[in-house]
Amino acid sequence: MASIKDRLSLNGRNYIVTGGAMGIGYAITHDIAEMGGNVAVLDLRPTPLEPVHDLPKKFGIKTDYFQCDVSDEASLTAAFEHAVESLGTIDGIVTAAGIAIDKPFETQKWEEVDKILQVNGMGSFFAAQLAVKQMKKQKSPGSIVFIASITSHVNLPGYRMAGYNMSKGGIRMVAKALSAELAPAGIRVNSVSPAFIETNQTKTARDHTTQAAGDLMNTAPPLGRIGSAYDVSPAVVYLLSDAAAYTTGSDILVSGGIHTGRGGDYDMCNS
Repeated sequence: MASIKDRLSLNGRNYIVTGGAMGIGYAITHDIAEMGGNVAVLDLRPTPLEPVHDLPKKFGIKTDYFQCDVSDEASLTAAFEHAVESLGTIDGIVTAAGIAIDKPFETQKWEEVDKILQVNGMGSFFAAQLAVKQMKKQKSPGSIVFIASITSHVNLPGYRMAGYNMSKGGIRMVAKALSAELAPAGIRVNSVSPAFIETNQTKTARDHTTQAAGDLMNTAPPLGRIGSAYDVSPAVVYLLSDAAAYTTGSDILVSGGIHTGRGGDYDMCNS
């Protein structure tokens, strides 16, 4: 039996991360690189917001960056093909590209919800499909990790994100469906469901909501704080690695405990 250190290593393996230019996606890119993996990032931004191109010097691996719109089939396919050409082969993919909107249900517009579903749902679905086709072409096993959300489990207090919740519920379910379908090919499929995580997206959400709703990001989780993107990335590294060789169809909640109930509620028990 290999040591746990060796089983967690991603040394010499190749991965694609969608939405890897910032936030949770970048933390995942960084940690894959730190664990020895080569990474191709696919993102809408012309250039990464975070120092993706500094990772090779820091960790002795290879990174590449390809601009694409995951909600556009031609753009996604072209970027994916460039990524495979750059890496040679792939061992896994992480679908971290996503968008959200916080508005009352009755004011959410068709085009707004459609865009959420196109990016979060269709983009993740077809990025994973491209990865599976490549893995089968290589005749090699692999790992797919979908970034779902706590909102696929419970409603977040203070936020009105029905369209986003719908998209992430679909992501969690497609991971379960594919885990059974792809298991005979040696391809594991799992998801990770973060809750409140400090990113540009959550900062924007706080800026456009009430003080009370913004404060919930720190007070609602039983652990009493908002999470970091680097609280999420280790779960992804585990699922990509051989340490998770018998793990498929699972969803890892990285929520600070909010899926168990609101933090602070026990204060009412104090006399």
